[in-house]
Amino acid sequence: MKKARVWLEEHGVDYAFHDYKSSGIDREHLRQWCNEHGWETVLNRAGTTFRKLEDAQKADLDQDKAIELMVAQPSMIKRPVLDLGDRTLVGFKPDAYAAALA
Repeated sequence: MKKARVWLEEHGVDYAFHDYKSSGIDREHLRQWCNEHGWETVLNRAGTTFRKLEDAQKADLDQDKAIELMVAQPSMIKRPVLDLGDRTLVGFKPDAYAAALA
């Protein structure tokens, strides 16, 4: 997150920060992101919150189950999500940010 914020500031990009952990996120946004990128990209399976889940909760995941996990525990959302209006970027990749904001 910090690298993305620094990059945006260094490149003079105005942005609004939404903290999913404190403010949450609705299912519709998650569904849109999952439809655009695939739930496998949006769900942060490398994070400790996901890794601490019971095996039964991790089994047979699909988009609907992944969305419910992310609504219940927003720290499972891969961050940052940069909303450009007509599309989103998931995760921070400087080259992707530069291309999208050129």
